[in-house]
This record gives sequence, C-alpha cells and structure tokens, in this order.
Amino acid sequence: MKHLIIYAHSNAESFNHAILETVVNTLKEKGDEVVVRDLYALDFQPVLKPEDTAAMRAGQTPADIKVEQEYISQSDTITFISPIWWTGLPAILKGYVDRVFAYGFAYTAGVEGINKLLTGKKGFIVNTHGTPNAIYDEIGMTAGLKITSDTGIFDFVGIESVGHLLLGSIGYLDDDGYKELLQQVQDTVKTVL
Repeated sequence: MKHLIIYAHSNAESFNHAILETVVNTLKEKGDEVVVRDLYALDFQPVLKPEDTAAMRAGQTPADIKVEQEYISQSDTITFISPIWWTGLPAILKGYVDRVFAYGFAYTAGVEGINKLLTGKKGFIVNTHGTPNAIYDEIGMTAGLKITSDTGIFDFVGIESVGHLLLGSIGYLDDDGYKELLQQVQDTVKTVL
C-alpha cells in the first residue's frame, strides 16, 4: 500500500508531530510505503490565486500544485494530520485542499451532478483540539467536523473515509493521557489502514 500523509502543524515539537511519527512508524512496520508532505516544512503557498485558476483552465497546472496532485494520484490512502484551529482546518491545509483538490483533477461536474475523480482511494484523518471531547460531542462540533472533512472533502471527490480521530483536551493532559492517545492512534491505524 502507498500512503500519503498531509501534515499541517507549525511546531515540530507538537503533539501532532508525535501523532505523525506514530502513524509513519505503524505503517512502515506493516511494510507499507509512506510519503509525508509537511506543508509548513515545504512552505506550501495556500492561497488559490486567480492566475492558478486561469492556468488550470488552460491546461497548465502550476508546478507546485502538479507535484501534490502526482503524490495523490500515486497513493492508495491519504491521511490528514492537523490541529483544529477556530473550529476548522489550519489555513495551510485548507489552502492545500483549495488548490490541489482542483476541478478537473479531483472532480468535475455535469448535468448528472458531481463526477468524483479520486474514487478507489481511502482517507483517514487525525485532528487534535484543546476542548474536551465531551463538550465537542455535546455541542455538535464533532459531528460538524466529520461532515465538513469526511463528507465535504473526501466523499465529494470519491475518497472513502475509513476513520476520523478527534483527540481532545490537548494541552491539558498528563504524560499517561498522551500515551493513551498515541496508543489509540496506533491501534486505529493498524485496524483501518
């Protein structure tokens, strides 16, 4: 299996980075091929500019977008790892989706509706947030985040969502709490990927 991990956290010492290492190591232990695209390390430019859209309409996809699309095309599974900031994806990851999951590459539309061009791939998401999970569950945020990412991004382009972990109370746990979350990540990766 070929796994593409899109990682979006600005701090190399964050808990998100520990999650990334756990996912990579677990997949490699299974003998799978793993590619990590660290959007901050790449200094990925997230703003979809009018010239990007014009170039893609003319069949001249900008080079930085084309590189990312090739990684997606070659992968069997796509994993997003990021924090939740202001109840959504970090701007750099949202911009990645805006620019890379482009019309003509990830989907098209016609009289019949949306044509999903990434069908056959699987998607997995790990998000962290500071709010306790029980509060996010109670106010509907957990369900909302799953709808916007699993359905609104992955399903929209044909990627089958196989799991979405939302890990809360980040910044407020003790060492054992973080170890338990990393174990949950490892167990989930072994089960769904």
